[in-house]
Amino acid sequence: MSPAPPESWICYAPSGHSSPESRIPNLRRLPPPPRPPATSPATAHPPTTPGRRRPAAAAGADLRRHNHAVGSRSEAKAHRFVAENGLDPGAVRAHGSYETLLDDPGVDAVYVPLPTSLHVRWAAAAARGKHVLLEKPAALCAADLDAILAACEAAGVQFTDSTMAMHHPRTDRMREINSVVSFRVNDDFLQNDVKVKPDLDALGALGDIGWYCIRAILWTVSYELPRSVVALLEAVRNDAGVLLACGASMHWPDGRVATFTCSFLASLTMDVTVVGTNGTLRVADFVFPFDEKSAGFSVLTNPRVAELAVGWGPQPAERAVATDLPQEALMVREFARLVRNVRDAGGRPESKWPDITRKTQAVIDAVKASIDKGLPIEIMG
Repeated sequence: MSPAPPESWICYAPSGHSSPESRIPNLRRLPPPPRPPATSPATAHPPTTPGRRRPAAAAGADLRRHNHAVGSRSEAKAHRFVAENGLDPGAVRAHGSYETLLDDPGVDAVYVPLPTSLHVRWAAAAARGKHVLLEKPAALCAADLDAILAACEAAGVQFTDSTMAMHHPRTDRMREINSVVSFRVNDDFLQNDVKVKPDLDALGALGDIGWYCIRAILWTVSYELPRSVVALLEAVRNDAGVLLACGASMHWPDGRVATFTCSFLASLTMDVTVVGTNGTLRVADFVFPFDEKSAGFSVLTNPRVAELAVGWGPQPAERAVATDLPQEALMVREFARLVRNVRDAGGRPESKWPDITRKTQAVIDAVKASIDKGLPIEIMG
């Protein structure tokens, strides 16, 4: 049997209002373990981001109004979550087990932030009749993810993973190729955090930060899978064999190459650099922005070396993309739209997000195999 998860699980939705517009699925969970401290300033080292960020914390008051239920491993923890997050105890049900929450007839959609090793069991169970928003990495391997997606498809429910950066409007303004993220953590994190436990999140930095890097790269190429991946040398593992730092190059048949590194061992950095024929795009906060209301990036176009090689230019142009809602709330809003399309309009679950998740997982699998075997790995899809 899998060990008990270290944090409470799911929050559900929607409210009991009859208006479809007001019945917006909202999702919450208990706070994760304390985030390990990060050194600053950020360095140019290829990087990673702190782990899970609470979507509900950024979802805003409107979405919070429609929280229907909270599930935890004990009723006391569920009630504590309701109190600590300012929810109405008369309107939000506190379930003392995941099973009773899944049996709640008022729940339409679930957010599952459990450790990756528990995803198959609980996401598949939720898919019996609930739409599923699943924490990344979606699974430990593509075979496990296929079981989850099959359960969702059989039940006719929507599946989406919680890669929140995909929902920020800035994403539509950039092309991300070389993706790297990292941060410095203390010894307690490296030994005791969920993300470094082989029985909970066995993929370590690859599944946590590497997921964002790989998703960013795939977004750049319109989700065309690479032909092969080659792991970078000297991946770092903890004593339990969980990856603390790693990277890989991804290769396409037409000669395109993308490289990422991800690490739990370096200063907090979330950099993307895209080098094209006529320019370079850079963004310093691609996982989540410094400022939730205005996210920036820079573009250097047609650079030239000055006469006598005394300088070069032009200077990069700084651009900003404004948004009224943080990307976590935009993710929840999109998930709610997908759920309403199935529940209220009689539509079919959209295949876009499950397909993207499946491709991300396929690359994760290939990178892990390349690390373990020390060989290039071809991706079969």
